[in-house]
Amino acid sequence: MRETGDVRIGVVALGTVEEPGTVRAVFGGRLYVRTGNRAEVHDREPYLAGVREPVGSCELPPGARAEPAPDGGFVVAESERVRALADDGTVRWERGHDTWHGGHRPPRAPGAPAADPRGRFVAAAVPTPLPADEVARRGYGRDRLLLLDAATGDVLDEQPVAAVSGALALEWREDGGLLGASFRTAWYGWASHWAEASRRGLRTVGGGPDRHGLAGFVPRTSRLVTFRRAEHMSLDDDRYELALHEAAAPRPTAVLDLNDLSWDPENDDFEQVHPLDEAHLLVTGDHVPRHGPLGPAHWLLAADSLRPLGRLRYPRPVGDVVTAFGDGTWLTREDGRLHHWGLA
Repeated sequence: MRETGDVRIGVVALGTVEEPGTVRAVFGGRLYVRTGNRAEVHDREPYLAGVREPVGSCELPPGARAEPAPDGGFVVAESERVRALADDGTVRWERGHDTWHGGHRPPRAPGAPAADPRGRFVAAAVPTPLPADEVARRGYGRDRLLLLDAATGDVLDEQPVAAVSGALALEWREDGGLLGASFRTAWYGWASHWAEASRRGLRTVGGGPDRHGLAGFVPRTSRLVTFRRAEHMSLDDDRYELALHEAAAPRPTAVLDLNDLSWDPENDDFEQVHPLDEAHLLVTGDHVPRHGPLGPAHWLLAADSLRPLGRLRYPRPVGDVVTAFGDGTWLTREDGRLHHWGLA
């Protein structure tokens, strides 16, 4: 499959806009824009046309992790609490918990909560302190995944996860029917699972292979993708791998060793995987072609089989920062500018 790295696929430039912060696509055709401690939600089309009128905004404390809610507000994780904010930044509810573990000073949450796109639930992770030992040092047990009522913050369900997390990622499918959760523990890599949510709680329906984190849900399908990174923490931890899943199937329907795309696997690195639409995945990383130096590259894969299709050909430099919209278009970032692309 290495030859697919030499197959070039054209792209179409759809526009450019200035942006000093970070931008991500969220539900409802909106963008989440974070600049320092300021968080904003914008309608996508006006924003990409240069109109900067947020539908929701707030100032966050340093170190806070935040995600938009479907009504323009935010859900926020801090060192000792989870909060829901209205679109003007006022507090709707707050749920306190013990201080997060980790080496950060001041402590901070390893990831953000996630609001259900239908406005029913909030998923959040909290730490689990153990009783102090004989030298008065407190340890931590497995973190807990909470399912909260989005209107009140009441706990509907609570489940331990297989990690004391150094990082975590929570993501809802676009229809709110499935929650994906990934947790990273030092020396053990990522672990992931996905669950259906209801007022009765969370029901786990699937999980990723060893060391795989959730990469994303394939839009308008029942499929999702998990990603194993080569973290080089042990002798058998030197590969990059994708797995494609049907949500309720016990095993992956397809697996791809990404090093098979490389002419120089010792130097190639793969960064992120982005579902572009129901038919395509975009993989970012650094690539050494058969004839040429190391440089940023974007590969295109079939979203129903992980079949490599080729490498994207851009008319200007791109890095590994991509914002995919799920409709076959995406953004790349270069020197404070966002470039909007589609497939040729």
